[in-house]
Amino acid sequence: MKILYGVVGEGMGHAMRSRVVIEHLLAQGHELEIMASGRATDFLSKRFAGVNRIHGLHMIYEENRVRRGKTLWSNVLSGATGTPKNIAAYFELIKDFRPELTVSDFESWTYLYAKIHRLPILSVDNMQIINRCTHDAEILAGHEAGFQLTRAFVKSKLPFCNHYVIATFFRPPVRKQETTLVPPILRPEIIAANRRPGEHLLVYQTAEGNDALSATLAKTGLECRIYGMRRNITEEQVEGNLRYRPFSEEGFIDDLASCRAVIAGGGFTLMGEAVYLRKPMLAVPLGRQFEQVLNARYLEREGFGRGADSLDDPAVVADFVKAIPACEEKLAGYSQDGNRRLFEVMDGLLDRAHAGVL
Repeated sequence: MKILYGVVGEGMGHAMRSRVVIEHLLAQGHELEIMASGRATDFLSKRFAGVNRIHGLHMIYEENRVRRGKTLWSNVLSGATGTPKNIAAYFELIKDFRPELTVSDFESWTYLYAKIHRLPILSVDNMQIINRCTHDAEILAGHEAGFQLTRAFVKSKLPFCNHYVIATFFRPPVRKQETTLVPPILRPEIIAANRRPGEHLLVYQTAEGNDALSATLAKTGLECRIYGMRRNITEEQVEGNLRYRPFSEEGFIDDLASCRAVIAGGGFTLMGEAVYLRKPMLAVPLGRQFEQVLNARYLEREGFGRGADSLDDPAVVADFVKAIPACEEKLAGYSQDGNRRLFEVMDGLLDRAHAGVL
């Protein structure tokens, strides 16, 4: 089939997930036209020919929180200047391609094109779990307003798709038809990683100059391999049991596969990889990011890790370290056969589309 594939550029998780799906679709003989925004464009362009850049939503972060006012204004300005000159050419390009089906990873313009031209649409992401599943009061406690706001946004983003494929390591009740939950979508490098027990903590925090966190990590007595806190370094810097490392995808994945546990944000991609590799995780969601709060709370409910509002209190890290053995026991029961289930679902949906019954 000729498939139009759209990828939103906010956060690298969408791009990494889409890479896996796109590689599978191409391997199955489908012809793809790829549309992406933001950093997703550069990431996918290194792996696929002819990736088209379009305008997409972006967020502004300050002090580990989403700044809603600045984000809204920035998107209005960039959208006003970027949309007219990009979208006309973009629609003309798609017209020449003549797609038979659209796949969207939370991307709006490919969705709009499909709706206008009455093409079947598949949604593949993790965000739709907020709207298409039921979440109980304990999960939402204290964040009810954030949940309602986020659910309204997610619901309005890609309404009335033919089917929704949702990547998740937790399984809340599905409340809407044409919804399928699949395990986290994994990069080939994660599946091929040499998972083994280790004693170090893998720490991924992007707030630079966090002396309080460094002092807390030093008190654990465990080796801490830290990414993101010193973004401009080009070689490892060692201070006692703390090892500040420059980013390397290969090095990061190996440190993840061999660590004792992970301390990071509440983003779904790394969390799903940690669960797959059976590594306990302390998740600290970004402020005003309900989706990350949801991820962290389900992580804790499943027993795979812990969630925390911040790392300001040294007891948070100390308590997590004590909880690692219990989390390891829970993770030992987790099972996932790579991306097999995802590929089965996608192939089945495309067969239905080809037969005209999607």
